[in-house]
Parts: sequence; C-alpha cells; structure tokens
Amino acid sequence: MKYIFDLSLYLSLSFLVFSSCSSPSHEAVENERTEENTPEKTASKALILFFGNSLTAGYGLEEEESFPGLVAARIDSLELPYRVINGGLSGETTASGLSRLDWFLEEKPSIFVLELGGNDGLRGISLTETKKNLKSIISLVKTRYPDTKILLAGMQIPPNMGQEYTKEFQEMYPTIAEEENVKLIPFLLEGVAGDPDLNLPDGIHPTAEGHEIVFETIWPYIEAMIEG
Repeated sequence: MKYIFDLSLYLSLSFLVFSSCSSPSHEAVENERTEENTPEKTASKALILFFGNSLTAGYGLEEEESFPGLVAARIDSLELPYRVINGGLSGETTASGLSRLDWFLEEKPSIFVLELGGNDGLRGISLTETKKNLKSIISLVKTRYPDTKILLAGMQIPPNMGQEYTKEFQEMYPTIAEEENVKLIPFLLEGVAGDPDLNLPDGIHPTAEGHEIVFETIWPYIEAMIEG
C-alpha cells in the first residue's frame, strides 16, 4: 500500500502538531442528537467507542465533521440502535491512551475502534513499547468485556525515522491484529494522506472532505460488526 507525502511539510510540522496540539472541545464528546433521543432510549442503545488521537478527535473541525461524527450521523439516519462516543484526544500516544482507558470502560462498548500509534511513530518511540501498549489496550478491553468487537486502525508514517523503522511500523498493525485476533483496517488514511487538497495546512490532519473519505473507509467495517 503506497501513498505520497509532501515530505518537507511533514518533516517540519509532524512532531510539533501531533505532540503539542490540543482540542478540548472534542475530548470524549458523545455524538448524540439529544432532541431525537430521550434518556431512556439513549441508555438502551449499544455503544460504539472511538478511542484515538487528534485524527479521531477531528482536529480543526466541528465534531460532526469528524469520521466518528459521520458514523454517528449514518447510524442515526438508518435508525440503528447504536450511539457513538468520540474518545479522541489530540497529542495522545499509546502510553497515555492506555493510562486513561479505564475511565472510558466504565460502560461496555459493543464496538471498540482503536486508532493510536501515529504520535509514537512521529516521535520515534520504540516500536516494542508501542506494540506492547496497543496489545495492552486490546487486552484490557477483552478482559473487561469479552463480547466487545474490536477494530484496529492501521497507520503509516513518513520515513523521517528511517526506512527500517517506517517499514516495521507499518507491519506492526497486521501483526497485532493477527496475534490478538481483532479486525484490522490496513490503513485508516488511505486515499487521504499526502493529498494537500484533503488535509489542513499542517499537512497531517484531514479536512472535512478528507474525513468523509476516512468515513467511507471505516464504515464497511462498522456496518459488518453491527450486522454480525
């Protein structure tokens, strides 16, 4: 799977943006149309939890423009008995994600979508550590809720940490999915990464149009889990 990066833009901005940006208004926001759902109806709906970094949070966008927001809108339009929580946090690493996961698991998610690792890769964190953290997150969800369906979002990074690291990073996600027996999206940003028309000026975070493409990538997996 190949895609093209504007390397000069990535190398100059990637670390800064992923490590320092914050979007408090998108942290753990539940995307529900309260005017259409009474508390009783909402409580009876199964939960889809998106757990990730600024990509999941929809950095720079309104919450409904993010791909979790678009999933919520599709679910509402189809009148499916599910609701969505966006647990994305800008700057999140796998280690910090693991440390805050307990709070999100107070309620059972029917579907758990894990999108983490990109910040680890851009910082050059040991892949052994990143892999361990991702597996620990998956293990914690499985231990707490054995029936929860888990979807792992694969990521890729530009080769600023070296070709070997970049290759091992890309291969890490299929390995984890196989070892943990979870579903894998090979590359969440397929068709979006590296395209300046589909990314914000930082060259990393998708525009609203980019998130629509990410939604089209992820929706078939969510739909299959709902129907399954």
